Amino acid sequence: MAIYKNLSGNSGVVSYEIKQEAIVVEFKDGRYQNYQYDYLSAGRLNIEEMKRLALIGQGLNTYIMNNVRKGYSSKW
Repeated sequence: MAIYKNLSGNSGVVSYEIKQEAIVVEFKDGRYQNYQYDYLSAGRLNIEEMKRLALIGQGLNTYIMNNVRKGYSSKW
């Protein structure tokens, strides 16, 4: 997994893995720390925006909380 840049300095996101039709996000807190979001669970547009935010290292946690909070396909 790639380390999230966290340009804002206060993100709950630690790292991410971009897949063809999904993204896995590792959060630093919580019972489950890894969440996979995919086209089916969260929608293609949301996933592509999450990939973009992950790559620039800013806004991913906020986007997830505001737009796809429980739209994950699996967690571990």
